[in-house]
Amino acid sequence: MKITAILISFSFLLFSSLSAQNKRVFDPTNARDGETVEYCHQHIKMKELRKDENFIMQNAQGEEEFNKKLKEPMEKDVIYTIPIVFHVLHNEGPENISDEQIHDALFVLNRDFSLGNADAANVHPDFQGMPANSEIEFVLATKAPNGVCFKGITRTASVLSVQGEDGGDQVSAIVSGNDVYNGTWPGNRYLNVFVCGDIGGAAGYTYNPGNWNATSMTNGIWLLHNYTGSIGTSSVGTSRTLTHEVGHWLNLSHTWGGDNNPNVSTSCNQDDGVQDTPLCIGVTSCNMNSNGCSGDNAYWGFNIRDNVENYMDYSYCSKMFTEGQKARMRAALQVQSTGRKNLWQTSNLNMTGATGVLVLCKAQFEADRTTLCAGDAIQFTDDSYNAVSSWNWSISPSTGWTFSSGSSASSQNPNIVFSEEGLYTITLTASDGTTTDVETKNNYIRVLPSAAGLPFWEGFEAYTSLQNLTNWEVVNVNNNNAFTLESSFGYSGTKCVRLPNFGQQGSNVDELISQSIDVSTVPETEDITLSFRYAYRKRTSANYELLKVFVSNNCGDDWSQKKTLGGNQLGSTASNSSWYPTSLDDWKTVHVVNINESFYSPTFRMKFRFEGEGGNNFYLDDINLYQGPPSDDLVTGLLDDAKEIGLSVYPNPVDAELSVDFELNSNQSLEVKIVNLLGKVVGSYGIHANEGKNTVLLNTQSLSHGTYIIELVGENISSSLPFVKL
Repeated sequence: MKITAILISFSFLLFSSLSAQNKRVFDPTNARDGETVEYCHQHIKMKELRKDENFIMQNAQGEEEFNKKLKEPMEKDVIYTIPIVFHVLHNEGPENISDEQIHDALFVLNRDFSLGNADAANVHPDFQGMPANSEIEFVLATKAPNGVCFKGITRTASVLSVQGEDGGDQVSAIVSGNDVYNGTWPGNRYLNVFVCGDIGGAAGYTYNPGNWNATSMTNGIWLLHNYTGSIGTSSVGTSRTLTHEVGHWLNLSHTWGGDNNPNVSTSCNQDDGVQDTPLCIGVTSCNMNSNGCSGDNAYWGFNIRDNVENYMDYSYCSKMFTEGQKARMRAALQVQSTGRKNLWQTSNLNMTGATGVLVLCKAQFEADRTTLCAGDAIQFTDDSYNAVSSWNWSISPSTGWTFSSGSSASSQNPNIVFSEEGLYTITLTASDGTTTDVETKNNYIRVLPSAAGLPFWEGFEAYTSLQNLTNWEVVNVNNNNAFTLESSFGYSGTKCVRLPNFGQQGSNVDELISQSIDVSTVPETEDITLSFRYAYRKRTSANYELLKVFVSNNCGDDWSQKKTLGGNQLGSTASNSSWYPTSLDDWKTVHVVNINESFYSPTFRMKFRFEGEGGNNFYLDDINLYQGPPSDDLVTGLLDDAKEIGLSVYPNPVDAELSVDFELNSNQSLEVKIVNLLGKVVGSYGIHANEGKNTVLLNTQSLSHGTYIIELVGENISSSLPFVKL
């Protein structure tokens, strides 16, 4: 939704790019010393608006009403409460800041506006006694426009977070894609703050009050994530940006005026409309001796140094508003046509849930990770809102886990150790003493089985579905088509993994992640190889899709990318219909050989990540991890001379009786072993084999479903083949 659709009669394009993003030029004169983003673009945005006569005409009513209110006596001891909402627009990166960082930003904002900041007592002696308490407070809204209770924060995943040339596009992405309410959040009901990864090269910007956008959601503030609050991705030095931008939002200009960057000599000919802020040209550092303009106004009666510590300057030591600025901001909140007056009315506070009376409306929680190796701990975090006094956690099954020391079922944020393989359902019951709510996440925690040994092979023959497995994890980032089991064909059997990528829209990310595998026994001087087979077609010749392979040496806590296949390298043939392989020639074998000894751990894992762009289907089979050089044949044993002796097993997959056939050139005693993928012998049979053809019949009915290896060991024979028990 472009803002031109909102303004209708205006000929200017409010949020049009001032230049294409790849041509953006950083202006150091508009930045604080040592920073690589311009501190504020408010004066740039407003200057563009003032070039349009339609804007000037349309906005005259609001300016006239404001000037009238500014002349009226200011209300004393009345605190104006403003409902505020933080809309986090992210691209799955660091800009997806935590709730804690947002709460910290709100704390800093309220502290600064209420003169609660301790550093206000340390202003320069020329301004002692001048810092003002604005008597304005900001409270997180707890009701969305449709009345749904929320915690004052919305989150939207979109690449537009890091494409900040058009703020209108960013707002449109939030309107259609946020996780609370998909619709407009009116600017005369909420102070909307948009936290992004990029906002056109600025740390922050907004617009002065105006009747041209009074009810629009774009009547808000844009902030760079690392200039939001004082913790997380931000810092103390960048924490006052929101204070600065809210000043603009309440009709304050920069202390040097409203039309240009700081440090411009012509600023002495301008004024910020506030009598008790000295004339200045602005600073970009903490230059306490700055006195850029002579002949300060009659309020002072003499030339005085600049108010460098003012929030509306660019210094690193901002810590105050003046009484004149307070009067101007409070007058702005009296203007009806700009939407500001409606914000603090009791009816609006009730409608937006910004009354300060909090009740529980949602039990909610998350874990720092949801897949782990046995014996690892998980930290659970309560995200219930907006008021909670008690918690009760329950876990199913009831065994295989324990609360760690200091945690219990009634802890707000318990730490829990999971010791046994399985899928665990977590339930949180939260209460505020009157209202109770329950959240249950089924199969939320996956505890992996004991580490498999080398060689590791997965042909997916043993499964009827990929759902609810403990040894394979399916991740569907975009909540659409995910990796699934294909039961009609495979490369070396009748099954494989399929990603139904054909027909999906936009960018999609899907992952398939293995259980842990113990590769710690491999000597550092030896190599390990990861091999796999895949089949793929593009949808059009222009498709550029990616397969990325990652490995981890710590059960998936950290990942290292080892292989990337993209574009024509992944597949150069196109098919405009939903494609599937029809012959072995449609499959390619890939060997990953750059896994070094730093990954030789007992909790090695591998991850296959497909990044789709509306192409065609992708198939994966025969994932094989083994010690030694690359092999186009499956490696399933230490020594494989199965072809030499004609070793074969059938039927495969098997339900009951398995036939093991082989041929010898002499009589000898052999041991036939059935070994699971953990390397454990689950069956062993001694036989005396004859020269020529031999058949051994094995009863597999007692075996669990899964993949096993038949090992044939004799005086000069060591052969093996995999089979699948249904």
